[in-house]
Amino acid sequence: MLYKIVVLLLEVASGLLTSACLLRLYMQYQRIPLTARSGNPLGRFIFALTDWIVLPLRRVVPAMGRWDMASLLAALLIQLAHFGLLWSLNDFGGTPVSVVVLAVLGLVRVSLSGLTAMVLVYAVLSWVQAQSYLSDLMGRLVAPALAPIRKIVPLVGGVDLSPLALLVLLQILTIVLGEIQFAALSALAV
Repeated sequence: MLYKIVVLLLEVASGLLTSACLLRLYMQYQRIPLTARSGNPLGRFIFALTDWIVLPLRRVVPAMGRWDMASLLAALLIQLAHFGLLWSLNDFGGTPVSVVVLAVLGLVRVSLSGLTAMVLVYAVLSWVQAQSYLSDLMGRLVAPALAPIRKIVPLVGGVDLSPLALLVLLQILTIVLGEIQFAALSALAV
């Protein structure tokens, strides 16, 4: 029981920090202002959660074009720490390679979960509060993922079903990723 509680707390903490690093990376790529002066309350929260790890990494890890590689590396390091702690709690069963593989898969899982959450928030806000700052922010964040789907899925009675189609695709990807993670865990635990 204690192990399950520790795993849950570790999952929540690493998931929150990894999500914040990935959101920082993506918002900077999309050129969405993160500063408090821009009126973006989410940016201040992201900075508070991630500055401790991203800023020192920026001294040694340069950006690649519009991609802030320090934020990506920070997210990966958090996932490595997460799975490294789990590995140590399991008496170092498996190999160190399994920690790296699971960290990369964990990074993809957090990305899918984050995009799913953003699409859900976007869809709800588009119905409830379409003219708000948060609705505009979510629209800018999910627009690149929705654009190819909008080319395929037509409006039905004036209703945009592309968020629903994207959510279904994200759920399918999450199921596939879960199977890959399970297979990786099984293969690497030997």
